[in-house]
Amino acid sequence: MLRFLLRRLLLTVPVLFGLTALVFAIARLLPGDPVALAAGPNASAAEIAAYAKEFGLDRPLLTQYFDYLGNLLRGDFGMSLYTRRPVVEDLVAYLPATLELVFAAMALAMAVGIPLGLWAGVRRDAWPDVVSRTLALGAISMPRFFLGLLLQLAFAMALGWLPLGGRYPITIDPPALVTGFLTVDALLAGDFEAFATACRHLVMPALAMSLSPLATLMRMMRASTIEVLQQDYVLTERALGLPQRLIVLKYVARNAISATLTVTGLYFGWLLGGTVLVETVFDWPGLGLYATKSVVTQDFMPVIGVTLVIGTLFVAANLVVDLLYGWVDPKVRQG
Repeated sequence: MLRFLLRRLLLTVPVLFGLTALVFAIARLLPGDPVALAAGPNASAAEIAAYAKEFGLDRPLLTQYFDYLGNLLRGDFGMSLYTRRPVVEDLVAYLPATLELVFAAMALAMAVGIPLGLWAGVRRDAWPDVVSRTLALGAISMPRFFLGLLLQLAFAMALGWLPLGGRYPITIDPPALVTGFLTVDALLAGDFEAFATACRHLVMPALAMSLSPLATLMRMMRASTIEVLQQDYVLTERALGLPQRLIVLKYVARNAISATLTVTGLYFGWLLGGTVLVETVFDWPGLGLYATKSVVTQDFMPVIGVTLVIGTLFVAANLVVDLLYGWVDPKVRQG
């Protein structure tokens, strides 16, 4: 297992290095003048030049990149042109909100999608299978931002059950900051009213983000379950008279879930990069909303920082999935 882990860690180094080069080049070569925009419409040419010199943007692009790479190794993501705040401070402030949303969406997708996929595979071509496939097709086809708007219209505006947006009421003090996850911090503080409030704000954006991975995990688990059920060892267990529940839960589920784990890791990274629309619709103060505001102002340093953080988390998520895959299937560790 140690060799397996070291091999995966070594493979992440060139990936992250290539990501930094690609993102930095794209952000700096985009049309427009972010320095002039940040300096203001009434800034003179001398003021714009001084502004560019202050942020080191008057030097050659290659020099800027290596300076940025050196600073990045020290944990410095640069300075925002628009707010003049260190980007790392904004990333630390906004990242927990995005992670809390993504974790909630993935937990919901896995908790519902995997059991439904297992059930549909066991009841192949029966009514549960037909209904689950129909719902999965509709969930995959529904754009997340449109689903978010429908949820707002139904549960916030029509029924009034849930708040329209935001992460926590601005008129109420949130629980003491410990992890940055409001639900976890509320539980750590023993404030169950704050926990309920945080969950009420979290449920609609998490649901809007979870339907697509839920449907994909369900379809993947169904296909894997059908394949495993046709294996010789399952047929042998049935011939020996073992209970159906034991066969499904002990033997079929563990072997069928291995392929689903890979999709789970990919969807985790996809959700991290796809929070922009959902966070914008629900005014969720995470990396997606932060990146949207930075793009509008052509503030490229936050955009680069957000992209690198999401890319790093995506690589880390797939590393965890590889380790889980190796634990589930010992043949992978030996490869």
